[in-house]
Amino acid sequence: MAILPGRKRGRALSRLATAAIAVALAGTAAGTSFAADNPGTAARNTVQAAPKAPTKAPKAITSGTTGVTATATAANPVFGLFGVESAGATYVYGPNGSGGFTAREKVDDLGDVRANQQALDNNGDGSGDAVWLWDPTGDLYFSNDATPDSVRIGGGWNTYDKVLSPGNLGGAKEYDILARDRSGVLYLYLGYPDGKVTARTKVGTGWQIYDQITGKGDLTGDGKTDIIAREKATGDLYLYKGTGNASAPFEARQKIGTGWGGYNALVSTGDLNLDGKTDFIARDGSGRLYAYYGTGNAASPYQARVQIGTGWNIYTKLFS
Repeated sequence: MAILPGRKRGRALSRLATAAIAVALAGTAAGTSFAADNPGTAARNTVQAAPKAPTKAPKAITSGTTGVTATATAANPVFGLFGVESAGATYVYGPNGSGGFTAREKVDDLGDVRANQQALDNNGDGSGDAVWLWDPTGDLYFSNDATPDSVRIGGGWNTYDKVLSPGNLGGAKEYDILARDRSGVLYLYLGYPDGKVTARTKVGTGWQIYDQITGKGDLTGDGKTDIIAREKATGDLYLYKGTGNASAPFEARQKIGTGWGGYNALVSTGDLNLDGKTDFIARDGSGRLYAYYGTGNAASPYQARVQIGTGWNIYTKLFS
């Protein structure tokens, strides 16, 4: 792993985060015709350098699948998908307007400093404007459009085996953090505009039964952030419907699927097919990528899967 001391490390992380924001936003423009079915072949030949400064995406985006012009919203945001190869190269994909992804764009070769990275929509316009980044030492950094350097929020985050930022869980505009410790206790950290967070609040126990937890927006059509979780022992999939209440952010779990054990990654990038509903994606053991387009219906929150790619097992990490 590359070791970057002091301020140099902070500046490097800032550049990573800023570039990630820029590429993700640039990738949301409609009409892109690149094929990204196999990230290891065709897409490899269309790698582009990351823009040097963030550029906001158009607010209105036309879906090639539905022909409908959708507007990204706080409840149904549009983010990029990031993949890290084993050697550290990091790439980003944006939605292509037809329910899949554009050709990948290279961000950098510093994937080894990304234990996890979560894009945020802190101003509520439906597109990314900030990033939280956890490094392997357990430090958390924050960067947004306005910060010249990344800000170290704090250390000790490696006490958790799972962290994610699915959206606003406590009723404010800014994104929040869910963190699970190794005994299965789930904590909520409420986020501030500058990337700092409140003291943690215990919001659940027994979460060690899940090996996949994801979410990026509203899956049920009520405007509140939801998450999904897969039970490791059974392969059953559960929906946790958001309440908007920081002290009890989720309703009781609801089983929404069985037989999900064949996937090794579940990720949400928000609204992938640009129909105004939040979706999620799944990768199987052979590297095939599937999209589960959202319905906005709590009783049945996703449609039948659609294969949107192959060769995605070249990535050791996927995040949005």
